[in-house]
Amino acid sequence: MAKILIVDDEEHIRFLYYEELTEAGYEVITADSGYQLIEKIEDEKPDLIVLDIKMVDYNGLDLLQDIRNKFYNMPVVLCTAYDTFKEDMKSIAADFYVIKSFDLTELKNKIAMALEANAP
Repeated sequence: MAKILIVDDEEHIRFLYYEELTEAGYEVITADSGYQLIEKIEDEKPDLIVLDIKMVDYNGLDLLQDIRNKFYNMPVVLCTAYDTFKEDMKSIAADFYVIKSFDLTELKNKIAMALEANAP
């Protein structure tokens, strides 16, 4: 069973993703900010990270760079309410880019694709 780390500062989003992805058969852990994120990744060893871009105290694109620097092959799905970040050069380091929606079909598809592409 794949372990997914959800990083989002909005509690209702974390709850929605947790419920839906757990129901889809994943083990789900959450973080409400980028605080000590690298340490959390080292401790929890997730198979994939779903990362919000616009958080109160953290920029998800900067966190993505930190993740890439330390965990080069870690699949990351950027998930944001704004499509403008697609144009940001930093976002190309992500495996997939998903616009937030209450319909998680696209997110689930991208997660499955990223996990499959990264399977040993």
